This record gives sequence, structure tokens and C-alpha cells, in this order.
Amino acid sequence: MEINYIAAFVAAVSSFVLGGVWYSPAVFLKPWNRAMGRDENSSQGHPAKVFGLSFAFALIAALAFAHILGPQPDLRVALHTALIVGICFVAASFGINYQFANRPASALLIDGGYHTGQFVLYGLILGLWH
Repeated sequence: MEINYIAAFVAAVSSFVLGGVWYSPAVFLKPWNRAMGRDENSSQGHPAKVFGLSFAFALIAALAFAHILGPQPDLRVALHTALIVGICFVAASFGINYQFANRPASALLIDGGYHTGQFVLYGLILGLWH
């Protein structure tokens, strides 16, 4: 099956833009840090490694989603599929892990909301870019 590699790359970049806004101090950074029990100044390792691996994972997800949708998906189908993947696969899977990790519902709503938004952006880009 053909994949629009340029659109998938742009979709992966879009998730970085969304993440930059979503996890910014103006939006969800402070409540996310509280929910995760993190100090606002704590670090997750070397930024180049964190951002590099995060982009690689976003690209893998965008390419896989493009493969699922096919080369010229209908926008409505792409967005519907994005909501199913974001809510029912990703956020629900986070929900399982967060229950066993005893994380609060606020963390699930923030992270699940981000990933649902990520896939909606993927669906929007892949559904429009033929």
C-alpha cells in the first residue's frame, strides 16, 4: 500500500507543535507535573535524546496511521478513525497503565487528550493531503 511519506512527516511534526503547546506552562505543564509527582525543574534526560526519540516515535505512529488509512483517505473517515485510535486504543491503554501505576485521572485526561489530538491532526493532514 502506498503511503504519502511527506504528509506523514508533516503529521509527525504537527504532533510536536501540538505537544509544545499542550505541555507548555500556559496550558497543562503545571497540572501534568503535579499529577505525575514531578518537580517543575526535574529533567527527563538529555534534551536531544528526549526530543529525537520522541520525534522518531511520532514518525512511526504517523507512518503506521497513514498505512492504516491508505493513500487517499476520505477526510471524514480519517478523522473518525483518528478519534477511535486516540480515545479507544491510545488513551484506553494509558488508562490501564495509569490504574496500575496509581496515577490520577487528571494525568490520564491530559496525556490521553494530547494523543487523541495528535491522531486527529494526523487524520486531518492525511485526509486533506492527497
